[in-house]
Amino acid sequence: MPPIHMTTANPSQTPDARLAEINRALRGRDIGRAAQLVSDMTRSDPANVDGWIAAARLAQMTGDHSRMRSHLAQALSLAPGSPLIRLLDVEAQIHIGDIRDAVIALKHMEAEAKADPAWLGRISEAYSQCGNFDAAERCARAAVALDPDSAALRYALSSAFIATGKLEQAEDVLDKLIASHPRDYDAYYNRATLRKQTLGRNHVDAIRKALDETAQDPMSAVGLNYALAHELEDLGRDEESFAALKKGADARRAMMAYRVEKDTDTMARIAKVFDAEFFAKHRNACDEQGPIFVLGLPRSGTTLVDRILSAHPEVESLGELNDFPLALTALCRAVPVPGDLVSRSAELDMRELGEAYLHRVRQRAKGSRFFIDKAPANFLYIGLIAAALPNARIIHLNRNPIDNALGMYKALFRMGYPFSYDFDDLAKYMRAKAELMAHWHAVLPGRVTEVHYEDIVSDQEAQTRRLLAEVELPWNAACLDFHKNNSPTATASAAQVRRPLYASSVDRWRRYETQLQPLIEALGATG
Repeated sequence: MPPIHMTTANPSQTPDARLAEINRALRGRDIGRAAQLVSDMTRSDPANVDGWIAAARLAQMTGDHSRMRSHLAQALSLAPGSPLIRLLDVEAQIHIGDIRDAVIALKHMEAEAKADPAWLGRISEAYSQCGNFDAAERCARAAVALDPDSAALRYALSSAFIATGKLEQAEDVLDKLIASHPRDYDAYYNRATLRKQTLGRNHVDAIRKALDETAQDPMSAVGLNYALAHELEDLGRDEESFAALKKGADARRAMMAYRVEKDTDTMARIAKVFDAEFFAKHRNACDEQGPIFVLGLPRSGTTLVDRILSAHPEVESLGELNDFPLALTALCRAVPVPGDLVSRSAELDMRELGEAYLHRVRQRAKGSRFFIDKAPANFLYIGLIAAALPNARIIHLNRNPIDNALGMYKALFRMGYPFSYDFDDLAKYMRAKAELMAHWHAVLPGRVTEVHYEDIVSDQEAQTRRLLAEVELPWNAACLDFHKNNSPTATASAAQVRRPLYASSVDRWRRYETQLQPLIEALGATG
């Protein structure tokens, strides 16, 4: 791949100094300052490619991906063929929803990057964002073959293997990664989740040794303790497991500047804005028949239902998409209506919103009659989904609240769900979410199908027949063998749903009843 040639200058020169100041402002998220500096630089020195790249990064930070592409076009005119600029443009295309064009661009870049492991790794990541996990695996394999010592590339390869269901290969890659990079703490956790650990085959001693060796490193307390908790639970050492889990969760929470009240206030605001009056006046909508939204809290069974339904030959899973909120945000930015995002979203043309979402999603879909969008947090947008896509199916997963809370507390999420690392945060968020769901049922009676995880576990066939009937699909026995579903999945439950249905997660909270008392009281839940 050809090298990228950026403008370089003596540190004392104005362009270099300006760029350094812009980068400081971007790192500090001082958007106003960065915007002024970028504007000054691109106006006074329009031939400086670094200025246009900085402008693109600023647009990316503010979520304006159309403007990001415009700035990158200027940069490419100055540095044609630059791999960095082209990859940034692909990222913008993905966010805009131009998936097909992004994949075409990635294929060209992949062909040019055959001898460059770093770029192959970044291309692999971009393929994953497009939902093309086979291509992501191919690039990650090639990258690791060229640079087997790279922890980042091995991690990317293991993630691709997990998404495509090659769990033994993923474990082998993580074994080698940890052997050569024992301070890659997240790798310990990912490895621990791939299979059930046994007395004869586990990593407990190795994890404890790593914890002892890194006792002064606060970052180690997260990944290592989560890994230890998972493996100890598999071995039935519940008290030790929970102690490790709490250490990991406490360490993760301490790193976060998060206030759950911001989320709970937003949910209350959504219920206020999307009232019965809103639905009475919004009738202009998109009549697409295909979308199935599977939503709810993480660890509530959304991935299980996704796999059951997508085992049907007329259904494909597109995974945890962020296309609906991205389409919503883009339209809100284009409509000059005052107020916060919630109030502005209520003023959108619902047909336009539905079509914008479908434009994005169709580029990922392969043409099945139905497709599944299983982003759990879409429960926030049920009102908009119902108004913009009145024929869409909406399936909401329920689970015993204590089990659900414990499942989230035990999961080390790569991103999102900051409320899951503290009992009080969990309880407040879950109560607010329950109130919002009650609101949706009140203003949209019969619009949302409620499914209980425990019901699926107790009578899989009956619930599968019910789900297919809700979607108006004929019976297909393949749905009972969901664990044989070969379609990729990149969720926190990727390993679990490759196994036949099991009941051991029902009432799991009772194993930790004493430790969970504060959570139980905060939830106001009973067994």
